[in-house]
Amino acid sequence: MSQRWTVGEVAELTRVSVRTLHHYDAIGLLVPSERSEAGYRLYTPADLTRLQRILTFRELGFALADILKLLQADESAQRRALELQAARLRAELQATQRRLRAVTSLLQEEMPMTQEDIKQIFEQFDPREHEAEVKERWGDTEAYRQSAERMKRYTPADRERMNSEGAELHARYVALMDAGVPAESPQAAAVAEAHRAYFHEWFYDCTPEMLRLVSQSWVHDPRFTANIDQIRPGLAAYQYAAVQAWAEAQS
Repeated sequence: MSQRWTVGEVAELTRVSVRTLHHYDAIGLLVPSERSEAGYRLYTPADLTRLQRILTFRELGFALADILKLLQADESAQRRALELQAARLRAELQATQRRLRAVTSLLQEEMPMTQEDIKQIFEQFDPREHEAEVKERWGDTEAYRQSAERMKRYTPADRERMNSEGAELHARYVALMDAGVPAESPQAAAVAEAHRAYFHEWFYDCTPEMLRLVSQSWVHDPRFTANIDQIRPGLAAYQYAAVQAWAEAQS
C-alpha cells in the first residue's frame, strides 16, 4: 500500500497547521481520502498534491470558496482563472512600479537636482496642465462637480481601494484579450458594465452614453493611450471597443 499520513504528519511535512487542515476538511476543500482502522484521518499522495494546488491558489490571492470551485472545475476553467489572476497581478505590478517611481522621486528631492532631473520627473505628469484641461472640457458639467466633490472626501484608504478596483478592471480586460475573446463578446460587455459601475461609484453618475464618450479619450488622446497601453499593448483600443459595443447595445 502506498504511504499514508496522519493530519499531524501532514502538518509537520507541509508546515500547514493541524487547525487549518481540519478547517479545509470541514469545508470540503481537502478531505482525507482514507481513514485508519481506528478512525484517524489519513492523507494519500493525491491529497498532498491537492494541498499543494490549494496553497498555490492561496498564494495567488484566491479565496477559499473560489479555490473550492476551481478544484471542482475542469482544467480549462482553472487556466482561465489563473490567466485572469496573472493579468490582475501584472496590473498591480504596474501600479506598484509607478508608486515606487513616485517615492523615489520624492526621496531624490532632498538631493540637488539639475534642470534635466526636474524635467524628467515632471515629463509625464503636470497636474496644472491636466487640471486646466479638465476644467476647460468638463468644468461646467455636473459630472465634473460631482467628481471634484467626491475626490475631496476620499481618505488615503479610499484612494487605495479605488486604485485597486481600477487595476482589477484592467486585468479583466487583459485576460479577455489574452484569451482571444472579441471586444464585442458578452464577456467583454460584462467588464464594460463593471467599468461603468466603477465610474458611477467613485467619480460621477455615469450612464452608458457618458462612458461611451469618456472612452473616446482612451484612443483619441495619445497620453491616455500610452498610459493604458503600459499595462498591455493594445489594451486601450480593446477597452474602447468593448465599451462602445456595450453602450450601443444599451441604447
